[in-house]
Amino acid sequence: MPLVNLQNLSSFDVSYNNLSGTVPSVLAKKFNSSSFVGNNQLCGYSSSTPCPSPAPENNLPPPSQGAPQAQKKHRRKLSTKDIILIAAGALLLVLLIICCVLLCCLIRKRSASKAKNGATEDPKPVPAAGTEAESSTETGGKLVHFDGPFVFTADDLLCASAEIMGKSTYGTAYKATLEDNYNQVAVIRLREKITKAQKEFDLEVSELGKIRHPNILALRAYYLGPKGEKLLVYDYMPNGSLASFLHARGPETTIPWPTRMTIAIGITRGLCYLHTEQNMVHGNLTSSNILLDEHNNPKIADVGLSRLMTTTASANVIATAGTMGYSAPEFSKLKHASTKTDVFSLGVIILELLTGKSPSEATDGLDLPQWVASIVKEEWTNEVFDVELIRDASNIGDELLNTLKLALHCVDPSPAARPEAHQVLQKLEEIKPEVPAS
Repeated sequence: MPLVNLQNLSSFDVSYNNLSGTVPSVLAKKFNSSSFVGNNQLCGYSSSTPCPSPAPENNLPPPSQGAPQAQKKHRRKLSTKDIILIAAGALLLVLLIICCVLLCCLIRKRSASKAKNGATEDPKPVPAAGTEAESSTETGGKLVHFDGPFVFTADDLLCASAEIMGKSTYGTAYKATLEDNYNQVAVIRLREKITKAQKEFDLEVSELGKIRHPNILALRAYYLGPKGEKLLVYDYMPNGSLASFLHARGPETTIPWPTRMTIAIGITRGLCYLHTEQNMVHGNLTSSNILLDEHNNPKIADVGLSRLMTTTASANVIATAGTMGYSAPEFSKLKHASTKTDVFSLGVIILELLTGKSPSEATDGLDLPQWVASIVKEEWTNEVFDVELIRDASNIGDELLNTLKLALHCVDPSPAARPEAHQVLQKLEEIKPEVPAS
C-alpha cells in the first residue's frame, strides 16, 4: 500500500531498519527526522540528509537496439579511397582468375596438338634408296620423297624461309631453311608453262629421283601444287657454284692446282656415271651448274631437267648453253645433245679451271677454246694458264701441260675426234693418280 496516500496516518516510525532510498517528501514533511534515523542509506527526510541529484536521462536506445544501428552507421562511413581500393582488388582478382583459365586452356590445347603431331610425325620413315614416300596436303598438293638425310612435310617446305639463289631457263632456284629443324635445302621452282603434263612429269621425275652418285646433286623430293606448281628439292651446297668459286672470289683467295684438279676429276666421274650407268646425257653442262659442297667436292646439278620440259623448252636450254660458250659447234645445226657434246662442255670447264677465264667473256673476239688454241698454236707456253698456277709451274708444269692437251682434245671441233667421258677420266687419273675418289 502506498504510504503517501494514507492521509489519516498520524504515527510513523521506521528508524533503525537499515532501509535505503529516498524518503517521500510527504512523509518527510509530516514526520520529523526521528522517525527515520538509524537508516544510513535513507535520504531526503531532513536537511542534513539530502539525496544526490538524479543522473541525466540517457536518450540512447538500449544496447540491444543501438549496437546494430551503430555498426550500420560505421559501415556506411567508408572513405572514397577505401572504396576504390576494394573495387580495384576485386577487379584484379577477377582478371587473375580469367588469365588462369585461359592459360590452362592454352596449355591443354598445345598438349593435345603436340600429341596429335607426335602421332602423325613420329612414324615418318626415311625412305630407302630408290624408293618413294608420297604424302598429300589438305589443299590438294602432293609431296613425294626419295631417300635423304631427313624428311619434311609439304607444310614444312611451303612455310620455309626462302632466299633466291638464281634464275635459269628452267625456273628459279632458292635456298630454303626449314623452320622445325633449320635444315637447308635447295629448291627449284620450275616454270609451269614449259614443263610436261603431270602424268608424264611424274614418270620422268621418279626416274631422276633414283640417280645417286657422289658427284651428282641428289634429287631428294618433289612437290606438285594444286595450281600446277612444281618444286624440286635438292641437297643444299654451301660453297655455291664453280663459276662463283672461280670468278667471284676476292684477290686474297687463291685456288691451288690440287683443288682444281680434284674438281675436274669429280666432274668427269659424275659425267662418266651418267653416260655409262644411266645412259643419259646432260645437255647443259656449265660451271654455273657445277656446285661445291663444304669440302669443294663438285656435284653436277640440273641432271635430267630437260626430260621434264617440253621439246620447245629443251631447245631453248640448248640455245642458252651455246650463247654462254659451253656448247659444241654442232649444236647450231643439230640442236641435239649427245655424249660428245657433253665432253665438249667438260673440256671448256677444264680450260676454265686452267686459265681462270670465263667462257662467257670472249677474248680478242674468240671464245675460250679458240683463244687457248691461238696461244699454243706456235708453241706450248705458260702464259695461257692462270697466274696463280704459273707461280708453281716448276713443280706442276707437266701436269698443267698434259691437262691442257686433254682439254683441247675434248673441245675438238669434230665430234668424232673427241674422247668419251670414261677416257677423259682415265687420262686425268694418270696425270694426277693420287687424287682420291669423291
